[in-house]
Amino acid sequence: MSSIKEMYKSGKTVFSCEVFPPKKDKPLEPVMEKLREFKDIAPDFLSVTYGAGGSNAGHAVETASFIRREVGVDVLSHITSVGFSKEKLDSSLDIFRENGIENVLALRGDRPKDMTDEEYDSRDFFHASDMAEHIKKNHPGFTVAGACYPDKHFEAASYEEDIANLKKKVDMGCSFLITQLFFDNDKFYKMRDMMDRAGISAPVSAGIMPITNARMLGTTVTLSGTSVPKSLSDVIARYGENDDDMKKAGIEYATDQIKDLLSHGVDGIHLYVMNKPDTARAIFSEVR
Repeated sequence: MSSIKEMYKSGKTVFSCEVFPPKKDKPLEPVMEKLREFKDIAPDFLSVTYGAGGSNAGHAVETASFIRREVGVDVLSHITSVGFSKEKLDSSLDIFRENGIENVLALRGDRPKDMTDEEYDSRDFFHASDMAEHIKKNHPGFTVAGACYPDKHFEAASYEEDIANLKKKVDMGCSFLITQLFFDNDKFYKMRDMMDRAGISAPVSAGIMPITNARMLGTTVTLSGTSVPKSLSDVIARYGENDDDMKKAGIEYATDQIKDLLSHGVDGIHLYVMNKPDTARAIFSEVR
């Protein structure tokens, strides 16, 4: 296995998917069976979510190790700064390295429900950029990725402020970027143009989530703060009451979105398919 950042230097589009480990009180095997199906899909890498404050850390490491061993692709493990002291982060990275995992996605993450105000206000890493800097300085063998936001991070006062924060993140050690999910490619192109003007040269994978049932808009999409264009709203209004039709329409919408991104020279495509290999297979077979 190699550093994921080297994949972006090949000139080819990098294709990846996001998956999640089982909850800590759930068995591993049902999730592992699903992940095995990604072997014939052969993404360039799979990213594994981690959980706020490392709440799912044990299964995340097991899942990432399983992917390397059984699926045979590189792994990008999420790691969140909220709830991590420097010492806890260091020990977590040591565990990652022992399991052959050396690519991490540095995220701030959500505040754990049991974290007190005092703990939250005195944490070692207030931003993902702080954590990226610490990792690059103290664990130089790791490749660090970061997140970016075509719809603008909801806490940023302006797009300009968001891009300035993104530049700091890259300057602190993020070698490549993966976007939050989005449905309007014009917002991605606007973000990329602003990055160019700001001197941010890190490659960017576009994060695409196929809406395969109407309920997804009330959960993941709403929580992400991503806007929903009229074209997607019309699709949901037309097909949302029929699960089979909605799945087909959602995959078609995502496929068309990806084809447009590829025609504009996107560095990578990152599918938020969340342990649904059939969705990844259907889309990758059309766009690769």
